[in-house]
Order: sequence, then structure tokens, then C-alpha cells
Amino acid sequence: MVSFPARRMRRLRRTPALRRLVAEARLSVDDLVAPLFVGEGIDEPRPIASLPGMVQHSRESLRKEVAALADLGIPGVMLFGIPTTRDAEGSQAWAPDGIVQVALAELRVEVGDDVVLMADLCLDEYTDHGHCGVLAPDGSVDNDLTLERYAQVALAQAGAGADVVAPSGMMDGQVAAIRSALERGGHHRVAILAYAAKYASALYGPFRDAVDVTIAGGGDRRSYQQDHRNRREAMAEVALDVAEGADLVMVKPALACLDVIADVRRALDVPVAAYHVSGEYAMVHAAAERGWIDGPAVAVEQLQAVKRAGADIIVTYFAREVAGAL
Repeated sequence: MVSFPARRMRRLRRTPALRRLVAEARLSVDDLVAPLFVGEGIDEPRPIASLPGMVQHSRESLRKEVAALADLGIPGVMLFGIPTTRDAEGSQAWAPDGIVQVALAELRVEVGDDVVLMADLCLDEYTDHGHCGVLAPDGSVDNDLTLERYAQVALAQAGAGADVVAPSGMMDGQVAAIRSALERGGHHRVAILAYAAKYASALYGPFRDAVDVTIAGGGDRRSYQQDHRNRREAMAEVALDVAEGADLVMVKPALACLDVIADVRRALDVPVAAYHVSGEYAMVHAAAERGWIDGPAVAVEQLQAVKRAGADIIVTYFAREVAGAL
């Protein structure tokens, strides 16, 4: 005979209302940030084949999309730029007329403070070699020279209206360099969301399609992104970024790093973000298109898992899709 305590769990699962009442982790629209791509010199949105439902936005369509996301209650967006020209240093990343700076300024007028405007801070979308920093003569990334460029990007994004800058390049000392530049520039209120535990993952392929990036040297960023076999190393990286002045920290990719998200949440008091990345999104769509899974249900289940692991903020391409279901 089943014991009385054992039956308690079944009793509390009996109806949808009971399950809602006792749910331990609650995914909310307030947890979501929508990553968005904006292309320079395009007049209409361009679909991204490997990211079904996502597009490279024109400036006009970006404004409309952000307004629509705000109407759904999504509190934040993260912008990624696609320039028309690239060079060795990625100079369009900090140019006053660079696509992200122009888009930020327009969105600030459009939505005011109703949406948190985040800007990815990296050089890979802007360099002709696709790496996240400036290259040394031997082809490796020059960490210290790259920090100088990151500082310039931070000032440009802050000046254009970013609420949050999000350095994603995994350069040593990037948060300290950016915080110092922001303070010197008078941008004391601009927050830093550090990609503190970013793994060299095979799940980023659709994103690189979205921003038209091909990485020189066979696409290898393992010399500066984390080895996916390492867990303790992530905690060291996160601790360094917080010590340097990060206001929020990011773990990426999300589903492949639920253990790391949980570790970071237990160890720190700062808000923890997780990036549900392009490959994680694309796999759900691919399986759903074949009728193998219920795509919307799996999307919510995956994001609930990220929330359950401890993420306060989830950057996800599913933001618009799931917002109406929450």
C-alpha cells in the first residue's frame, strides 16, 4: 500500500491550478531578453535560414519589432550589428555612425526607458577575420590591444543610449577596461553584463550565419573561450569579472551549462543571465518541422529548466514566441 506521504505528491499534481500553486520555479515574461540583429544598408528584413522566424532587421523593422516586444511585456533586447564593411580592427564597432550606435539612438527615442537596451560588445561581427579581437602578427588575438578597442566600443554604445553593454569576447581584463572607460567618460549609470562563462561551443553556428561571420583559421576560438570540459574554471572566470566591476554575469550556452548556472547562482548575489543560444533554438525548430516534437511546448520546457537552474535573465530567440504563453 502506498504511504500517505507518498500520495501527497500525486495529490498536488492533480489539476493545473494545483500545479501552478506549488510550482518551484516560475518562468515569466519579465525574465526574457530578445536578441535582435540589425543590418546596415538594408531596406527590409532578411530571413535567416538557420534561425527560423528570426531576421536581419532594417532600422525601420527593428523599431517596429522592439515596440511589439514592449507591448508583449518583454523588458529587454540585445542588439547585434551587421555592417556593410569590415576591417582588421573592426572599426565599425565603435564608429559614431556604426549600425548599432545608430540603432540604439533611434530606439532610445522610440521606446524611452520602457525597454532595457543592451548592446553586444565584441569585434567579431566587424572584423574581416571573424575573431573577437585584433590579431597579432602570428595570428593570435592580441588581448591588450583588443581591450583598448573594447573601451572605445563601450564609450560609443553608452553615448548612443545603451543601458547595458555586454562584452562577449572573453578577453582577460575586459570588464575592468570597460568599467574604467565608462567611468572616465561619465557613463556611471551604464551597466556591464559580462559573458563571464562563455564556452567554445559547437552550438553557435546559426548565430554566425545571422551575422555573416566566417572565422579565419578554421573557426577556432578555443584559445580564448572556455573549454566545455571545465566547470571549476567557470567559477574563476565569473569571480574575476565581478571583482572587475560586472553588474550582471552571463553563462553561455544555457542548456549545455545548467550545472554552471546553478554553481554561479549559489556562489554570487549579482543577477545571473543565461544565453539560450542559436543552436539550441534551431534544433527545436528543426525537430518540430519534422513533426517529431511539440516545438512551443519544448521551448517553454527548456526555458523553465534554465530558470530552475538559477538564471534570473534568459536571453533567448524564443522570447517573442513564448511571451504570449506565459
